[in-house]
Amino acid sequence: MGKPVQGQGFRGRVFEACRKVPRGKVTTYRDIARKLGTSPRAVGQALRTNQDPATPCHRVVKSDLSVGGYQGKPNNRKKEKTLRSEGVAFSKGKVDGECLFRLQ
Repeated sequence: MGKPVQGQGFRGRVFEACRKVPRGKVTTYRDIARKLGTSPRAVGQALRTNQDPATPCHRVVKSDLSVGGYQGKPNNRKKEKTLRSEGVAFSKGKVDGECLFRLQ
């Protein structure tokens, strides 16, 4: 059998939820976890495997609105820079709450 296609099963549901977050907004690992009935850590582990540029995993932050990890690195400045370039506002080192997008 061949290698599974990226985004099947659980990972696919995580990636799909992530793709719903519009440019200029963020959601949290916790929000995706609640929607899918799993843990925020499981969501983070799934997103860590993302290699598809169409899945904006950089738009997922910690529940305290700090950026969290990105590309396997904790508190990655690249993630913050990317979010800022999309119009996400920051205050005192965390995402401004006005930029929070709640998944339906």
